[in-house]
Amino acid sequence: MGGRRVLDEMWPYVSHLVDGSVVITLEQIVDAVRLIMERNSLLAEAAGAATVAAALTDDVFGENIVCIISGGNLDFSKIATICKGCVPHS
Repeated sequence: MGGRRVLDEMWPYVSHLVDGSVVITLEQIVDAVRLIMERNSLLAEAAGAATVAAALTDDVFGENIVCIISGGNLDFSKIATICKGCVPHS
């Protein structure tokens, strides 16, 4: 997640996974982290909230969507920034 490219050696192993993938922005992930906190009182790190961000897009089709929400590896300053509706800087 967040990588700019797939290593050439890995492409044969992952190329079949690309069809149907959804690309989301950092802003969409931050919105998903905040939504999960507000509605479910759960803290999910960015990678753990990415599935929710993707599910909220118009690019996801189907009747059944399952989101794995994981991690809580956020420091307090990033949590505060996300709660304010802003995107934290690395």
